Amino acid sequence: METIAVGFWGGYFGTVALMLAGSVFAYVRGLRRVATNAAISAVASALFVLAYLRWLPMDDVATQDRVLAHVAVVTSTLLAYMLLFMLGHLRRRSAARRAQGGLACLGLGVLALGWALEPHQALVFSSVVACLLGVVALGVAVRSALRGDRLTWAAVSSVFFMLLALCGLSWTAVAGGHVHWTLHALNAVSAMAYLGVIAAVLWGRYSYLIELRQVMAYGPAYDPVTRMRSHAETGQMVGAAFYRHDGEPLSVGVIAVSISNLYALEKLHGRAAVNHALFVSAGRLRRAVGGQVEMGRLGDDGFLLLMRNLRNPERLVRMARSIATRLSRPVALNTSDETTLKDESETHWVADLGVGVLAAAHPNIRAASAVAMARAMSRSAWAYPSRVAWFDQSAGQIAELPGGDSV
Repeated sequence: METIAVGFWGGYFGTVALMLAGSVFAYVRGLRRVATNAAISAVASALFVLAYLRWLPMDDVATQDRVLAHVAVVTSTLLAYMLLFMLGHLRRRSAARRAQGGLACLGLGVLALGWALEPHQALVFSSVVACLLGVVALGVAVRSALRGDRLTWAAVSSVFFMLLALCGLSWTAVAGGHVHWTLHALNAVSAMAYLGVIAAVLWGRYSYLIELRQVMAYGPAYDPVTRMRSHAETGQMVGAAFYRHDGEPLSVGVIAVSISNLYALEKLHGRAAVNHALFVSAGRLRRAVGGQVEMGRLGDDGFLLLMRNLRNPERLVRMARSIATRLSRPVALNTSDETTLKDESETHWVADLGVGVLAAAHPNIRAASAVAMARAMSRSAWAYPSRVAWFDQSAGQIAELPGGDSV
């Protein structure tokens, strides 16, 4: 195989690795079904590619052809089942059982007929059946897409790329791997496109499930603009964080973020621009903190972050500085109601923000006092170059956070 063809396939296997990493992330976040579907799609396609490129550790050609025939049947039926699941045809258990039974019977029948043929003939027969199954899957996806479901158009494109790669790899395997590098490039690009579309579809479902979980947890108190707790729900979050159980010592890290120029933004460009600014700021805020930090809205112009059982104040300081850096980056706001419009409706905005840091470890501190103090610090931080403020115990007043990590 030419070096350039190896490079294309290296890009494909890199895409498989990224998809597996994403599935692990989704599994850790509790979305096990989405993670499992992504991992199965990546592993099944990678196994098919490895086999049909004849990279399996087998010297005997006849044995390799027989194994390739089995791989073609197993992966094609499995990917067909995954497509039906993605299109929503298997929501009822009865439909899922019928699909499982039908695909299993088809696979076993093809394997049984393959054993009645010579190994190379079995490979050709299984490859033809896999391609025909891909054509049927494409027809099912197009039929679902014509019913008006936008998600299924992505499924149509994914099946098209899968069918293109399947046909090309089948030709490569039947020819014994002796094909021009351009066919390898076409196969690799098609396989990468297939995985990319599948990842995009699963990411859409993943984002939907994440938002649905937040809505179910917060109910009417969920804020759809920032996808966080609303101001009322934030009050309950604060009360739970500062609740002392059996007189145990309390140590809560509090970070308040206040943005001073949202009012001016609304007067200049309208409420839609403010909502866009809050949406982007909230997204950056989530990426700047860890999973153990609780977040919520603080009034109309800020956010509140709580870290329970604070044992390392330096981490709180580093997080505050990271927040100030991330949220101070320019934002390209769309000032039109049409999110597809660019150029003429786009304006660049920089958040004029302040970050207040408080390590609430005093035995008599109250929740309302801690939040009010942190918010006062964040508003005072508007006047500081670093935009991060804390309470200087030695001076007895709010001051700019020094260069060290002490709070």
